[in-house]
Amino acid sequence: MQTELFINGRFVPAASGATAPTLNPHNNRVIAEVAMAGPADVDAAVDAARGAFPRWSRTAAMERGRLLLKLADAIEAHAEELARLESLDTGHPLRDTRALDVPRTAVTFRYFGGMADKFEGSVIPVEAGFLNYLLREPVGVVGQIVPWNFPLMFTSWKMAPALAAGNCVVMKPADLTPLSSLRIAELMAEVGFPEGVVNILPGTGPHAGQYLAEHPRIGKIAFTGSTGVGRKVVAASAGNLKKVQLELGGKGANIVFADANLPAAVAGSAFAIFHNQGQACIAGARLILHESIADAFLEHFVALAQSLRIGDPLDPATELGPLTSIHHRDRVLDYVALARSEGADILCGGEAPADAALAAGCYVLPTVVKARAGDRVEQEEVFGPFVSVTTFATDEEALVLANGTEYGLGAGLWTRDLARAHRMARELKSGMVWINCYKRVNPASPFGGVGSSGYGREMGFEVMREYTQAKSVWVNVDANLQPYYPRPTAPA
Repeated sequence: MQTELFINGRFVPAASGATAPTLNPHNNRVIAEVAMAGPADVDAAVDAARGAFPRWSRTAAMERGRLLLKLADAIEAHAEELARLESLDTGHPLRDTRALDVPRTAVTFRYFGGMADKFEGSVIPVEAGFLNYLLREPVGVVGQIVPWNFPLMFTSWKMAPALAAGNCVVMKPADLTPLSSLRIAELMAEVGFPEGVVNILPGTGPHAGQYLAEHPRIGKIAFTGSTGVGRKVVAASAGNLKKVQLELGGKGANIVFADANLPAAVAGSAFAIFHNQGQACIAGARLILHESIADAFLEHFVALAQSLRIGDPLDPATELGPLTSIHHRDRVLDYVALARSEGADILCGGEAPADAALAAGCYVLPTVVKARAGDRVEQEEVFGPFVSVTTFATDEEALVLANGTEYGLGAGLWTRDLARAHRMARELKSGMVWINCYKRVNPASPFGGVGSSGYGREMGFEVMREYTQAKSVWVNVDANLQPYYPRPTAPA
């Protein structure tokens, strides 16, 4: 596996020589020592990207797309290797990295490979005698910061549209989970991406991420991570007023109405919170149940949560793996203690598994908590296999509960009433709403939030606008138009 920085088409050690271990969260054993970038490495990567930008931005869009399509083919050819590497480094169960993470990564690169030569400018209808058209031009060098929860998938979400639009990239994967992003860099070199177009720098937030956000020669910073760090990114970006795109935290409301298909709602709600151990910004972390079906729902939901197979993520039978780090496991358990102190009922979980084989890992049992609307565990993002439950009597009360946090990333609802479904979707303060499903994503569908969940959008035509700048061009097409200040014309 690659463990060095990828700068200007080559793998190189950090200028300082710094490294840090990346750990297997199943047992906290060291997988590898990985180079950690600092400011000097960021400068070198930005120089490489700026050097590559003139040629890359003028490369025919069809050719840029062809390289992205070749990369998608290479990812599919190495699918099992990438799935195992992602599971090893993150703790995602192999059944999920095989079925979701790797296929979504390939399909995202393939989608934007097809998008590259189809993202058009436009002609604006203006007054007679003039032609006004709009060019969409790449920003230039963009900095991108990828979180530790879905590093492989988010590498594609960030890089694919940026490259399709003609930008060059300096990306920082999380220091906890850098291995799959570095493997993608290796595949990109193999399929023929020019030197300097993509640079990948594992490193910590304070040493590499902040400097990337501050850098005066970067035209845009795209960040996925916590809301608190997102605010720091905005502040750091102000020096050169670079474009900023933020996909931040969430506290997804998942509403189950009395007329819902109960088995589907139970299974879908379990996926919404327990997939990837709840380490997802769009997780359905707040169950809001109609009081008439709450007891029946929770009986089946708790039973399902307790039946999930917990274990080594490399075991294909595992359904729930470890959290990604000891630090994060302890943070989730701190929220369990907080829930108890607030008087919440712990219906299941709330501790590490008793299995001695898992004792060295970062495991937390699926946790279901009955809470109140004002509790901190109802308001703050836990980011683990932890779901809080409240109940409602009327649609209006459900809406108040759902919109009762600072976040607005994803929300779901389960009902057979079509009119109610559309009404609630319209009223929910959320960038995305799922009806009778949860956590559906597609490269064509805009992904992002409102409020403290950030601004800007991943995916689809929306993200191509995020990675381009509009240039308005005016042409006088009527030679007989009079100038503003007519003067006698001197004889020839």
